[in-house]
Amino acid sequence: MTRSFRLLDSTLRDGSHAVSHSFTPEQARTVARALDDAGVPVIEIAHGDGLGGSSFNFGFSLHDDRDLMRAAAGEVKNAKLAVVLMPGIGVADDLHEVREIGVTVARIATHCTEADIAEQHIGLARDLGMEAIGFLMMSHMNEPAPLAEQARLMESYGAQCVYVADSAGSMTMPEVRARVVAVREAVSCDIGFHGHHNLSLAVANSLVAIEEGATHIDGCLCGLGAGSGNCPTEILIAVAEKFGLSTGVDLFRIMDAAEEVVRPLMRRAQIVDRSALLLGYAGVTSSYLLHAQRASARFGVDTKDILVELGRRKVVSGQEDMIVDVAVSLAGRAATVT
Repeated sequence: MTRSFRLLDSTLRDGSHAVSHSFTPEQARTVARALDDAGVPVIEIAHGDGLGGSSFNFGFSLHDDRDLMRAAAGEVKNAKLAVVLMPGIGVADDLHEVREIGVTVARIATHCTEADIAEQHIGLARDLGMEAIGFLMMSHMNEPAPLAEQARLMESYGAQCVYVADSAGSMTMPEVRARVVAVREAVSCDIGFHGHHNLSLAVANSLVAIEEGATHIDGCLCGLGAGSGNCPTEILIAVAEKFGLSTGVDLFRIMDAAEEVVRPLMRRAQIVDRSALLLGYAGVTSSYLLHAQRASARFGVDTKDILVELGRRKVVSGQEDMIVDVAVSLAGRAATVT
């Protein structure tokens, strides 16, 4: 394997889920500086649920995302700054504002069957001179052929890259391969892959995606992220070097950034515990975990039962209110039984 890929590190965005969206401007500066010094080409920063995500539904940020972006922008010398926007949560004005701050990469994210709602925002990103990336969340919930059709739609709107996103950490290597191959055959733009680690397959799945033509790969330092975390950036780079893959990232500097900068910020180790494993097995987006654990404590219902029921209902990002509904329903059912 002699291919190369462009790394996007999402520690300051997807990693926000694991710290309840409490990053400070100083932490944003420190993490961004360490990533830039290591040669990471793209650094994503925002609320874990993207622009507009700071809300009652998703959880409020301790600091305004734009303050974090300004702090990061003041530190990076070479890296591009990126954001995620989910149409309906983020709005057009958000893109205008972050573009003025210095963000140049916009990832427009939709559920894997709803690419058609991305047209306006992908087009706006291009009009603003930003790199526009389509991001198909929860890709395990769509079969390869229809997923490829969704990717084709995003490309037709102006996306310069389309991501297959394993938002629940639910896919195995053959499932990733089938989807990346299908998308590769459907589009002429670049392809990306975003993996979560709930089945401990994020690095392996990323390598499979690269084998099949993906040239944009995501990671987070120390795997910091929702559920059991994301593909760990430092491990991904180490494995990439073992395979002879070119990334432009300094392995030892990225290892130092993970160990000395991010690990002290972590509230808990990113491990595949029972709840995280259930997320991957049930196919529930990893960002639901902390919400489900809080609902469990509040209503006296086992987190496992909440996650299994959410998986049965095939909930998607944006339906976080269903977590409480499920917990209340399960608590009522238990009370009736007793």
